[in-house]
Amino acid sequence: MAQVQDEFLRVGSPSEIEALLERLIQPGGASLLLDRPDSTPMPVVVMEQTAPQSLLLDITAVREIAGELKRGIGFRLLGQVQGKMIRTPALKSLQTDTVGGRIQCRCEYPHYLEELQRREAFRARLRLGMEVGAIVRSPEGEAVVQGDLKDLSQQGCQLELPSSAATLLTEAVLVEIELCFPNGTRFTIQAVPRHTVADSDRQALKVGFQFENCTAEQERKLWFFVREIERESSRYGDDSDVGRLPSMLFQSQAAGAAAPVGRRNLQAYPTPMARRLARVAGYLDAQLLELQQGDDVDSVQLSRHADMLLQLAEEDIEALLFATRCLGQEPLLVRHGLGVAVHLLALASSGSVPRDVRKALAASAMVHDLGKGLLPPGLLAAESLGPEGHVRLQEHVELLQQRLGRCQWLAVGVMNSVVGGINERLDGSGYPAGATSDGLTELARMSAVVDVVDAMRRSRPDRPAWRIDAVYRHLLKSPNQFDLRWVKQYVQRFGLRPVGSLVRFSGGALAWIQRLDQQGKPFQVQLTQEIAPPGEALGEVLRGDITSRLGEMIEEVPVST
Repeated sequence: MAQVQDEFLRVGSPSEIEALLERLIQPGGASLLLDRPDSTPMPVVVMEQTAPQSLLLDITAVREIAGELKRGIGFRLLGQVQGKMIRTPALKSLQTDTVGGRIQCRCEYPHYLEELQRREAFRARLRLGMEVGAIVRSPEGEAVVQGDLKDLSQQGCQLELPSSAATLLTEAVLVEIELCFPNGTRFTIQAVPRHTVADSDRQALKVGFQFENCTAEQERKLWFFVREIERESSRYGDDSDVGRLPSMLFQSQAAGAAAPVGRRNLQAYPTPMARRLARVAGYLDAQLLELQQGDDVDSVQLSRHADMLLQLAEEDIEALLFATRCLGQEPLLVRHGLGVAVHLLALASSGSVPRDVRKALAASAMVHDLGKGLLPPGLLAAESLGPEGHVRLQEHVELLQQRLGRCQWLAVGVMNSVVGGINERLDGSGYPAGATSDGLTELARMSAVVDVVDAMRRSRPDRPAWRIDAVYRHLLKSPNQFDLRWVKQYVQRFGLRPVGSLVRFSGGALAWIQRLDQQGKPFQVQLTQEIAPPGEALGEVLRGDITSRLGEMIEEVPVST
């Protein structure tokens, strides 16, 4: 096969440009290459950057080029950052002077950088919203598992697979991987698993594979896929590239096509609404991983999935409330965010609340706790926190707020009330600002109540889930921290046995409450024999006069959901 050339990929994000240039501000960090055929790199020092106006260079070591720079010859700056070569586009001097015996050049600021990607090493990462399914087959073709492609290179790929795939992945055993692109393109190649990282919270495995026995045609197709993934990724990562044409690989097939391949495709959910809510949960899970990899909250994807959640709430709010208890496979931060968002929407269901406000409310609540995913893992798993641990935990609010800057459609007032105010308390004992009652909006007060109820009904490392009556008593006994008007409105709206409660009846039956009548009594329940989150094992659905069939409700049985 003919040798393929290395190529440069553009970095257009202002924050990334500034960070890369900062790495060049050190002796020996940069070289200057004049824009002429016989030029070779010459040592210069990048002294400071004034984004986005100019760079200040010390060119004392190559003072002989000062005249050419004054006459307007162009040049590039080159440097090494984390083993990769970085270069600027052609720049020109704005001013060249002698200062304190040193020769300094103030030049134009680069509005993009180019990063050398060596084909044999470059891995193209799929961004949020880019989905490529993967099918992994054992050598005999007997064992098959579905997953998602996370990145791709000429030599291998990283897949996310369900935890159940562990038995298939014996190191050094050749498997077959089939990549399934949204437009229907399929690509099959042999590979060997080289490293596996388990994520117990997400019930998933990240597995790195090395390709084996590649033909020249497969290598050609691989590089095409790598380039197309990178091209599509650039449309998500930089606002200046939104006008780029999308890759045909990521254009979905017509309606009615087969269900997409992916890790979540085979997961079972007890109700149709839970399956639909799982799509929003999948977005939040992926967004959490993006945040952990240094990216911002994706404005387009957050808007799209907030619309989706709002549509589900408008269709059937009670089915959606029950669905929030059916996501046991999801990370706790995802389950909690959706639980808070749906209950806030149910409280704000009045027709007087504009739709754009409810959308901003849903979006803010969905992501409000994702900043905790940026804290050290041991902090969230600890059974107790000392003073330093509590201070560190509070950082999650600011960590998330820093990543919401691109979501310009998100109403600032709503975002500040929910993300910034949900952990505040009337007496000033909350965080991050320690605001008191006078500084808290109605939305912040309401959000605080909803957040605490959902959190206390879910198990944590330091305690099991609380029963709803105990949660209500705690809130009603804490008027110095929680607005009693919103506590009472919550109780009135959701009742003493809310939708999503597992209840024991006097006849001995256990059942999940799925719908209430206008008096707050159970109108629809689903029987179960397990004290476990709702799953495939749920039994018969009963509707109507539940009391006459099952007896009186004796107690709620708390379940770790």
